[in-house]
Amino acid sequence: MLHFDEIVFGPIRSRRLGSSLGVNLLPSKGKLCNFDCVYCECGWNKDGRSDGKFPQLKDIEAALEEKMSKASSERVPVDSITFSGNGEPTIHPDFAQVIDVTLRLRDRYFPQAKVSVLSNATMIGRKEVAEALMRIDNPILKIDASSDELIQKINKPSGSYRLAEVVENLRKFEGRFVLQTMFLRSEEFDTAAPQALAAWMDIVRELKPREIMVYTIDRETPDKSLGKYTVEEMKAFVQPLVDEGFEIQIRG
Repeated sequence: MLHFDEIVFGPIRSRRLGSSLGVNLLPSKGKLCNFDCVYCECGWNKDGRSDGKFPQLKDIEAALEEKMSKASSERVPVDSITFSGNGEPTIHPDFAQVIDVTLRLRDRYFPQAKVSVLSNATMIGRKEVAEALMRIDNPILKIDASSDELIQKINKPSGSYRLAEVVENLRKFEGRFVLQTMFLRSEEFDTAAPQALAAWMDIVRELKPREIMVYTIDRETPDKSLGKYTVEEMKAFVQPLVDEGFEIQIRG
């Protein structure tokens, strides 16, 4: 499974974001996340050899400046500065301050680059996290399924999780975010089953995100029973939304 040992890594080629400078705000020796998704490229939470230590703000700033300065001097293109890494980035206790530092350094070294955060949207009920995400270019926020029951099977959240609460918090973004959804199936579930798909589309219509990223399995998954969808199948799933004017990016 994939793990990131550095705070800042790349740039790497992202199928969604171009030349992406990655940032990992989680412990370097494993995985730390409040989801335990069946498809996670970092594997199961229980298998993460995490030391539990978040990188400190000063170390994050130093790593960002070193990598950006080097890339800029060597004329290495950077399209996006992307927070993902070994789990959920917004659980870092200094997340809002990290975003402030990143925006300042971005403006100095790569003013045309976008700042992107891949998040499961569980922490946006916290004012400082939501406001930080609203300051960046690409808050890419996940809803993989249209019911709490399906989310328990796919994302396996720790603690309490209510989809209705997440949707309510996302409404505060007033559409200024990118919605990310994984389509997949197994013997236990199918996120594209007619009833589930119709309910997901209703959520999209309610939230009106500026863009939707629809994708399917691309790497090795911890649950080996999962099945992926083709691009053609996913195009058919979302065609009603496309017809309604939603901007949808589809990746196989």
